[in-house]
Amino acid sequence: MNTSALILMISTWTIVTCFAVYFFIKILTAKKLDEPDSYLDNDDQTGNG
Repeated sequence: MNTSALILMISTWTIVTCFAVYFFIKILTAKKLDEPDSYLDNDDQTGNG
């Protein structure tokens, strides 16, 4: 493998890894929204079931 191909491969791996780490951190540190449970709205109100 020549030098330019190796540089391109390593830089591509670095960019992809940085994007993946950034978005995983963004997802894992996001605040949870205080939303009501949507399944409660779909329950049968007559108690049959």
